[in-house]
Amino acid sequence: MATGGGRAFAWQVFPPMPTCRVYGTVAHQDGHLLVLGGCGQAGLPLDTAETLDMASHTWLALAPLPTARAGAAAVVLGKQVLVVGGVDEVQSPVAAVEAFLSDEGRWERRATLPQAAMGVATVERDGMVYALGGMGSDTAPQAQVRVYEPRRDCWLSLPSMPTPCYGASTFLHGNKIYVLGSWTKLPRSLRMRDKRADFVVGSLGGHIVAIGGLGNQPCPLGSVESFSLARRRWEVLPAMPTARCSCSSLQAGPRLFVIGGVAQGPSQAVEALCLRDGV
Repeated sequence: MATGGGRAFAWQVFPPMPTCRVYGTVAHQDGHLLVLGGCGQAGLPLDTAETLDMASHTWLALAPLPTARAGAAAVVLGKQVLVVGGVDEVQSPVAAVEAFLSDEGRWERRATLPQAAMGVATVERDGMVYALGGMGSDTAPQAQVRVYEPRRDCWLSLPSMPTPCYGASTFLHGNKIYVLGSWTKLPRSLRMRDKRADFVVGSLGGHIVAIGGLGNQPCPLGSVESFSLARRRWEVLPAMPTARCSCSSLQAGPRLFVIGGVAQGPSQAVEALCLRDGV
């Protein structure tokens, strides 16, 4: 059901992360928000792992990742969180795949990707993990599709995508996996109000929302706008509490989390755009 404009949305501010980071990997598991790796103040990949208890609003340190990395993908598999690919301290893509066992608080290595990649898109279906696209050491987008079988701890190759892509968005609908990575130029009446790059996009209450990013000014944007699918127009939403770009994001029920990113440097901010109660 579509909501009735900007007043249906509000921002919720959570305690800041203990560690500033950009390009962190995020996952939501059993009422906890996990933030893994990313790049810190020195611009190098981190092995730091932290979790926010959504009930008590407290942060806890987790065992560090075996492989420091930024820009990895993450998939929740029951009591495990699988971390796939990413980039290392020399800016090279990695093939490492590691699983965090939440009940035991430790990491285990898993079968590596057939080819090192960063910017991989992942989705889980029926206990299997699909890894689509990415970018290899030659910086060319990939078209490969791989599927991970946890019971056998192995990756299998599937038919390649028609279009190579890197850093694409993906979601499961029915028995189909949709991969979104290219756009068609829209009429001016349907374009965003603000020009922006490196922004967060998500879907809440029948609206496509665009959050923060970089515009024509040197400072990150705090503006937020939504495209109403029912009214076919862009509307202004409440601004971000902390203007940022290059943020990590995660959709969890009626919340779209915006995590870390860059303000004047790597950020600790954790904020969520929410639907107000009753809408």
